[in-house]
Amino acid sequence: MKRFTFTLDALLSPGAVATGGSRSVPPRTRGREARSVAPASRSGCNRRQPLCAAPHPGPGFTLVELLVVIAIIGMLVGLLLPAVQQAREAARQMQCSNHLRQLNLAALNVESSARALPSGGWGYQWTGDPEGGLSMGQPGSWLYTLLPALEQNALYQSLSDGRMPEDPSTEQKSRATELLVTPVSIFNCPSRRTPKLVHVSSGGLQNGTRGSEGYKGDYAGCLGAFQKGRGYWSNNGPSASDVKAIRAGTKGWYDYSKAVEVGFKGAADYSGTTYSLSQVRSGQIRDGMSNTFLYGEKGVQPEYYDPDSSLWHFTNDYPDMCGEGDGEVCRYTYCGSFSGNTFSKAGSAYLPLQDRSGYSACNTHFGSAHAGALGMGMCDGSVQRIPYSVDPQVFHCLGDKADGKAVSMSFN
Repeated sequence: MKRFTFTLDALLSPGAVATGGSRSVPPRTRGREARSVAPASRSGCNRRQPLCAAPHPGPGFTLVELLVVIAIIGMLVGLLLPAVQQAREAARQMQCSNHLRQLNLAALNVESSARALPSGGWGYQWTGDPEGGLSMGQPGSWLYTLLPALEQNALYQSLSDGRMPEDPSTEQKSRATELLVTPVSIFNCPSRRTPKLVHVSSGGLQNGTRGSEGYKGDYAGCLGAFQKGRGYWSNNGPSASDVKAIRAGTKGWYDYSKAVEVGFKGAADYSGTTYSLSQVRSGQIRDGMSNTFLYGEKGVQPEYYDPDSSLWHFTNDYPDMCGEGDGEVCRYTYCGSFSGNTFSKAGSAYLPLQDRSGYSACNTHFGSAHAGALGMGMCDGSVQRIPYSVDPQVFHCLGDKADGKAVSMSFN
């Protein structure tokens, strides 16, 4: 019997031939014979050595490595979270400044048509009435007066009954109650709270009724930096009979910019742009529109953010569509007095404050929930970020529309 010998080199080389005796295997049969041999070899391997074809196990994590990875992820989250929070607060602050800018521009639109900036209203015993117009004849606050210019004309006209504010109908009084609990988002700072109702002092109004809840905004008009001390009128503004006498020509409107002349308790000259029965025109802002406050963020003690709180403060106790009370929808910038060109800071300076729990002064000052600075809108429509560390003299003068004092608007 002839034997055929195959070497490894012969099997792998392209021109391999089988040798043995005088017979050789043609090259064209090599592939067929190789294919017939190879499966047998693989099946034999699988049959006799089942582990030779098993996959090699891949790399894995030990417990220590897993804990290290978790720790690294935790550190990265700890580093990124403050940055994300700062970015979100910067966005809210920008939105708040945009709210102020829109309020300022709306007030300028009112001034161009009514020839006066929106008034602070007739006092906290009155609420808005569309028949009162856009100037000092409007009993509601400046927030109500701005509604038509802020695309809220339907809310503004919802109280219309064809009768003057001092002689309202029963239906108009009922709708006035609904007005006082209607939130308007543009009047709220997104860093402080969403538009919602808070606890207020309930009671009757001259032209409506208020319940135990009402809507409060986060912006205030500028009463000014009067130099005769902080004043407050004790008669809650004009009564309905006073207004009827005024319309009949037997009595004149009160001039709250010269409160000492009309016998009010606590002498005060309201030198700002917005106060009760104000009728300030752009020509009266002699210090310059870009150097005079119009509206700004008002301080609020954090305890009064919560709508479920039963707390209320004497400057936080009436809905914002009511007229100006004592720091309700307007705030002071009084910080001292001048003797010639020398400024002396007062002990009760109304410098801006950041909202702080347990500190009731926040409720009477300009201020905000933002860190470092608050937004103040100027009479030209611009918005400035005023630091809480602002110089008292500068803040005092920016609140006075015609004191003739030069101030610098550059803040470090």
